[in-house]
Amino acid sequence: MCGTCGCGSPDGHISIQKPGADLHDHHHHHTHGEHSHDHSHHEHSHSHEHSHSHDPVKKTVIEVQQNILQHNDLMAARNRGYFEAKSLFVLNLVSSPGSGKTSILEKTLKDLKEEISFAVIEGDQQTMQDANRIDALDIPVIQINTGKGCHLESDMVYDAVKQLNPKESSILMIENVGNLVCPSMFDLGERKRVVIISTTEGEDKPLKYPDMFHSSDICIINKIDLLPYLNFDLEKLRSYALQINPKLIFFEVSATTGQGMEQWYSWLKKEKNHLNGPKKFISIKLYCIVL
Repeated sequence: MCGTCGCGSPDGHISIQKPGADLHDHHHHHTHGEHSHDHSHHEHSHSHEHSHSHDPVKKTVIEVQQNILQHNDLMAARNRGYFEAKSLFVLNLVSSPGSGKTSILEKTLKDLKEEISFAVIEGDQQTMQDANRIDALDIPVIQINTGKGCHLESDMVYDAVKQLNPKESSILMIENVGNLVCPSMFDLGERKRVVIISTTEGEDKPLKYPDMFHSSDICIINKIDLLPYLNFDLEKLRSYALQINPKLIFFEVSATTGQGMEQWYSWLKKEKNHLNGPKKFISIKLYCIVL
């Protein structure tokens, strides 16, 4: 069970499976409940607020949270090294359920798959539905089902990506479990974090879920085709989000009509080309002095 939010299956059961694989052949992953690291602090921890508590239960919960997050960050660093070695441009897509994450992903893959190599990791509590949608596009994909867990973690991603084995210099899209809370705390080793919000959710989401917007690099505002029918203030959303994170880059899109998607595609291509561009080598001259 997750010490940070209480989620997770009591038996630590997580499945990682490719579409079309036999149900009995999929990989079982055991969650962080098995780890017993004794580290006492972590950058995500808020323990300074409770450090003088004499409640042994609170102290235990804080220590467990610190240990889990510290272990996750170590595994995220391992992922980052693997991604860099294969020149993968890795995006972590996060949002609440129903924002249109999968629709944006599908549209992106359909429009760019002839130009760019993609691979996808799908994260959901149950079912293979999203992975099957991506598989229908002939894109390499693997599904992580977290059971009762509400977020992906770096060791799950490591196990999945080793099975997926994406091509070098490709874009790896990680679609996280629909949740604007816990995924904000778990670094997966991604290059960029993309938070997706839809116009049907209300413009105050950044104020209600500041950690997610603070930890993200990109904010995609989806379903802008519905703006004429909604009481939604686009500028107010931007203002709220920039209060939380002044460095956020925005894209206003409709995955249904394709409006605004070209700007998103241009950014993807630019960032990928920057990552996979020509390497700079330093020339070193060696001089041998013969005595």
